[in-house]
Amino acid sequence: KMTIWEKVKHEAHHYWEGTKLLGLEIKISSRLLLKMTAGYELTRREYRQLQRTTADVLRLFPFAMFIVIPFAELLLPVALKLFPNLLPSTYESQGDKDKKLALLRNTRYKVAQVLTNSKQMVNVTSTLSDEQIADFKDFLIKLRNSKSSEIKRDQLLRVAKMFKDDLILDNSPRGMLVALAKYINLRPYGTDQILRYRIRHRMLKIKADDRLIEDDGVDSLSIPELQQACASRGIRMFNATPGQMRQYLNEWLDMRLHEHIPSTLMIFVNAYTYGDVESYPSTHEALKAVLSSLPVEVYHEQELQVDMDNATIEQKLKVLKEQEHLIQSENVQEKDHK
Repeated sequence: KMTIWEKVKHEAHHYWEGTKLLGLEIKISSRLLLKMTAGYELTRREYRQLQRTTADVLRLFPFAMFIVIPFAELLLPVALKLFPNLLPSTYESQGDKDKKLALLRNTRYKVAQVLTNSKQMVNVTSTLSDEQIADFKDFLIKLRNSKSSEIKRDQLLRVAKMFKDDLILDNSPRGMLVALAKYINLRPYGTDQILRYRIRHRMLKIKADDRLIEDDGVDSLSIPELQQACASRGIRMFNATPGQMRQYLNEWLDMRLHEHIPSTLMIFVNAYTYGDVESYPSTHEALKAVLSSLPVEVYHEQELQVDMDNATIEQKLKVLKEQEHLIQSENVQEKDHK
């Protein structure tokens, strides 16, 4: 067991090493910033280095207050408990990183159960061709008649493309938005509109990163970079080998960039498989399970959006009332938030 003096020396050494590391990162990132301002394009690794250092420098200002103000360092553990990301990354010990990872893993297991058990999803876009409408209706008939085994992979992917990110988020209830935010490691604060905006922003960052990884190749990622890429997408990492993680990430990129499956839908797929891999032996089986969870009531709304020209007045009134209810709920939240 370490004495108090040994603990003080250990912590002092840790923060000194962290300061030297931060200084080196600032030096490297300064060169990257000059390179970028000169018109050169940064690689994914360079961009992430610059992004991480910028975040660390911004965190340094509130962190410095605990050093400058006398006895304020006594409140640092409390501040770190309330704001886990307050500490610059160079000052984080391996134990701190492991705790964060374990907390995120535990949160994702719980959220995966919420998303898997949820039966509320969304409607699809109405800007479809006659062939797509027929394809979608055939898909619904197979689901309703418990013939999901007859749904082929190609049809599954064609229908999945109809579920756009905006429509999923705009029609998801707050419970699902909160669960989705937690799953992608976002603090679920704010009204539904704020939460949707923050999730959209995170999805846009993931989309941009997808293209960068695709350009460089998954094999070019180091193990820490591979783990970070999988973690940001909610891909299962626990007990997974680097080879398996590369396989999972390649599947994500293929579904996202080549098959054009929306990011939000892919996050749901990852949530379905996060704690129950055996039930879904493939990504396509998990995707089918996500789409199969749509309740009959929502199918009616989907059919209205898909084939608006042939919709009845009763169907249109029903959907209009549902949208009115959503608007009223958002207005109430806005007033309460103010």
